[in-house]
Amino acid sequence: MTILVGVVALFAATFFVVWTRERRQRRTHPVAAGLRPEISLPFEEEFELYHNALSLCSMKIRVCLAELDIPYRSHPIDLIETGAYETLSRHFLSVNPAATVPVLVHDGHPVYESHEQIRYAAAHAPPDRASLVPDDPALRSTMERWIDRSSLTEDPIEHGDESAGNAVPGLTLAIFAAMIDRIGYTKILEGVLFHFDKKRPFMFLLFKAMGLERMGKIPLAVKLIARSRKQMDVHLDALEKELGASGGPWILGDPYSLADVSWLVIFERLAQLDTLHAFAADGLRPGCAAYFERLRARPAYREAILEHPHPLISYGTNRIRSAKAANPALRAVLEGRPASAAR
Repeated sequence: MTILVGVVALFAATFFVVWTRERRQRRTHPVAAGLRPEISLPFEEEFELYHNALSLCSMKIRVCLAELDIPYRSHPIDLIETGAYETLSRHFLSVNPAATVPVLVHDGHPVYESHEQIRYAAAHAPPDRASLVPDDPALRSTMERWIDRSSLTEDPIEHGDESAGNAVPGLTLAIFAAMIDRIGYTKILEGVLFHFDKKRPFMFLLFKAMGLERMGKIPLAVKLIARSRKQMDVHLDALEKELGASGGPWILGDPYSLADVSWLVIFERLAQLDTLHAFAADGLRPGCAAYFERLRARPAYREAILEHPHPLISYGTNRIRSAKAANPALRAVLEGRPASAAR
């Protein structure tokens, strides 16, 4: 017995030493948005992009680069939802100490935060491409307002009233719960040990244990989804009105802009969640529904979204669809309407 206690104590002490050393080497801290010319990273091409297939902000900068026809070297980075906490690796933390994607790198200097990345990319548009930023000051002001209304900000869960981007994380819980079904517990535990926001890995552990089908039995999740759904309704009502006022086909009217780049990915996330029909369909916000179809018809959608698939995303969407079909109560939670109102 004494030997067993000694072995356990030795193991615990060794684990603590290794964990402490590793944690010091994986420290995270916030970074200022925009270009950081004082930071130099290894690079091989003028533009390089660290990104993730599922990440909303990664999709946004990919769409922007595709619209501007700016080539880049691609560095796919896993999030736990797509397989691993690669954002917490020593290598990636040397690229972005904030442990978030995407990171746009220009001539070795990082540009942080997607809302600044798309503006930066537009400012470096090739001479033969439209910059996606109108010359007219009034239109530019409108564009900025709609970029802001689509963007993710710090602590988004608490600021869903401010933007559709902030309303998205609450709705995304469903696909998180579906995708995490394919991720091993040991992968999630890495987040418990090293992630700066412990609530996230513990949330994933809960979803892993309970499964998507029982999400409707988690009161906090149900409350958050309902609040996020109402917030998204408000933002899409405003967009429906704006599209009607501008006359389309885009938010600013004739010119396609960074505002449209920003909103495409909001609709794409709703499609991934199999809830687009509950927010924008022929009989519900038809202007938004037609707008997304026009966005999806652009070559940049194929290049930036369809050509960056991930098997766990399609798995998650299909899991949500089948779970709702089998569980009307879950459908009501996710869509805010009974099964009888389904498609």
